[in-house]
Amino acid sequence: MMSQWRRLALSKQGLASQQQFGADLSGTRSAIKHLGYVQIDTLSVVERAHHHVLWNRVAGYDPLHLNQLIADQHIFEYWYHAASYLPMCDYRYALPRMTSIRNGENRYYTNVDEHLMNEILARVSAEGALRMRDLDKGNKRKGDTWWNQGPGRRALDKLFMQGDLMVCERNGMEKAYDLAERCLPEGIDLSVPTLNEYAAYLFDTTLRAHGVVTWKQLLHLKTGKPLRDAMRAVLDERIETGLVSTLANADAPTAYVDIKALEQAPTINDGAVKVLSPFDNAVIHRDRLSALFGFDYRIECYVSAPKRVFGYFCLPILYGDKFVGRIDCKAHRADQRFEILSLNLEDGTLDRDQFFPALSDELQRFADFNKCPLLDASVIDAARHRPSGTVSTCR
Repeated sequence: MMSQWRRLALSKQGLASQQQFGADLSGTRSAIKHLGYVQIDTLSVVERAHHHVLWNRVAGYDPLHLNQLIADQHIFEYWYHAASYLPMCDYRYALPRMTSIRNGENRYYTNVDEHLMNEILARVSAEGALRMRDLDKGNKRKGDTWWNQGPGRRALDKLFMQGDLMVCERNGMEKAYDLAERCLPEGIDLSVPTLNEYAAYLFDTTLRAHGVVTWKQLLHLKTGKPLRDAMRAVLDERIETGLVSTLANADAPTAYVDIKALEQAPTINDGAVKVLSPFDNAVIHRDRLSALFGFDYRIECYVSAPKRVFGYFCLPILYGDKFVGRIDCKAHRADQRFEILSLNLEDGTLDRDQFFPALSDELQRFADFNKCPLLDASVIDAARHRPSGTVSTCR
């Protein structure tokens, strides 16, 4: 039964087939709408997380799709549990956070220079979309980081977080901002959802994207007793109406499954290998990942080098419906070389004759996506020819 739950979870995540959401620009839009969010990350050891997540799910994905979808007013940038791309149809569910920040209920956004905020708004209103470098001109002395790191940066952040400004374009990690009224589509619903509506949105989004959910996952990084109570009411109602069923497992937290989706008996290609981002929607809920897949995963770039076990930016390896290990990679973009730094496999029962060719093919595909077609995979070759009982190797 656990295998069936895993397959449902992966299928709901769009990891069963790259054709699930369609292809190219429309596929990218469909994937973001289905997933509910795609997390944005600054790290670029390999292609950034938001691109990596979508590339794994959409045939013909191109990083330029995201700017195009923002320009077409189909998606927007804001906060889910972290900075994310979200479907524009869910914009109203960002309004409670925006209102909270505007009202001074977030400690980080208190004591922000209101005069500076008004100055930024006036400039964007008069001049159109501006980047930080445009706003920075004339506002700092040589060697002064006041604008970029201090009051100026905080003023811009608050204008964005309270909804006055929106990101209208992103090049790498550099963002251009414009007035929200110029970025939002005509006729968009701007009514602030009630607490119960917001809880239902979180529940339905999570269930749609995952199929199997836990209580902790439903409230991931969301706090406050009122929201917990509202979520409990939504969950009880969904159980009562037969939308979800409770899964009891002595070795794992209580989970809830989408009954109709489970009845469709999702299929997974048991021979397929995928290398996922550490911030992939399928692995970001670490406790659920451990309970459902038996895979204890932590990213190690935030710990000191002596404490790392698997590598600075180790990526989870999905093989069929199982997570079988981690691989640490680095894209050397200047010389178009994609280096495999280490490979650590946990499943000693792998069919090596099937797994390693599939892994090599996937790594070449990933290297090409990173614009580093020269794959330095000597670590993989060494691992492949080791005795079957030895499954870890690194430099």
